[in-house]
Amino acid sequence: MAIILFDDDARNTLLPLTYTRPVADLRIGILTIAEKWAEYLKSTFSFRTEAYLQVKFPLAIHDDNIFINGSVCPDDAVVEAIKNLSSGQALRCGNILVAVKLIDVYAAAFNPLATYSNEIVYNNELVMIRHPEDIFRKNDTELRKDFKLLTKGRKSANISSTNTIIGDDFFAEEGAQAECCSFSTLNGPIYLAANSEVWEGTNIRGPFALCEHSQIKMGTKIYGATTVGPYCRVGGEVNNAVIWGYSNKGHEGYLGNAVVGEWCNIGADSNNSNLKNNYGEVKLWDYPTKSMRPTGLQFCGLIMADHAKCGINTMFNTGTVVGVSANVFGGGYPPNYIPDFSWGGANGFEEYAFDKMIDTAAKAVARRPHRKFDDAEKAILTAAYELTKGVKK
Repeated sequence: MAIILFDDDARNTLLPLTYTRPVADLRIGILTIAEKWAEYLKSTFSFRTEAYLQVKFPLAIHDDNIFINGSVCPDDAVVEAIKNLSSGQALRCGNILVAVKLIDVYAAAFNPLATYSNEIVYNNELVMIRHPEDIFRKNDTELRKDFKLLTKGRKSANISSTNTIIGDDFFAEEGAQAECCSFSTLNGPIYLAANSEVWEGTNIRGPFALCEHSQIKMGTKIYGATTVGPYCRVGGEVNNAVIWGYSNKGHEGYLGNAVVGEWCNIGADSNNSNLKNNYGEVKLWDYPTKSMRPTGLQFCGLIMADHAKCGINTMFNTGTVVGVSANVFGGGYPPNYIPDFSWGGANGFEEYAFDKMIDTAAKAVARRPHRKFDDAEKAILTAAYELTKGVKK
């Protein structure tokens, strides 16, 4: 039985994060949503997403297929409900199609908006990622679930006795390194993946996950629920943030209630606000309506899409959305919405020249020898560039 993770209209409400990936490739907790389903169902997966993304995230249809909504995070109850589906049967929660089981003849014509004659109503609560802020809002729940999933029946590797570990929910993979640090698991688990490093003088309060080959620099202060994805370098002060991977926040400065994509760089002493001075509700730029959308949140900081960069001492206002490959620099507060492929700061933005944008992206990827800026990566950025062309900078 093949897992096919499909995008529905959450793909649009999650922009700009989903210009460069399917919904199920979002990281929340320790794993991406796709990796979670693979762990629960012990199966490989493919994606049904936008045509331009399929070059990197291909679709593979088999004789028997389970289409699963890529915005849904698995748990034991929904996994059991999906396993019990018969061919042609669908699972629906409210107006959201959660899953449907289809043979190959019908799989090729799958439509996420379709209804099915044989549908089961799912009444249990689900963790669904429908807007960018859901990623940091629900990261606590997913960190705890992923920690249990990945550590069940396993024993933590030994870690240096120079560290102070408070509580019992600490797990280190083989190759994880830390010296002279404090780890408190009283408020949630802490997970250090293989070949990750936590440098001297760091203080971490869970729940927290550090993915493979990432580094936390000396004297860093991290509060839960925070995830640092693979091949990142992070310093300063971080609170309830999800950094996906291959990104750097290597210096002092505050990052809170935030989502940072891949291949991003946050300049030294840059900060984001996560609380308005009047303690009011934070609004975020909404791509489908092209307007500011109420989030219902009092704490909401920065949403930064893939390949975005900011210069030193950048000051992001509460509830700022930074688009794909945006390059932010200069003094003052830039606006709360920084369009994709734009270049500038508080004094205004212009379009980021395509060739220069591609050259910068290629140089960033080249710094990780095991990753290649190949034709697929270039094609995705090219398509996203074309989709956003003409948007006022």
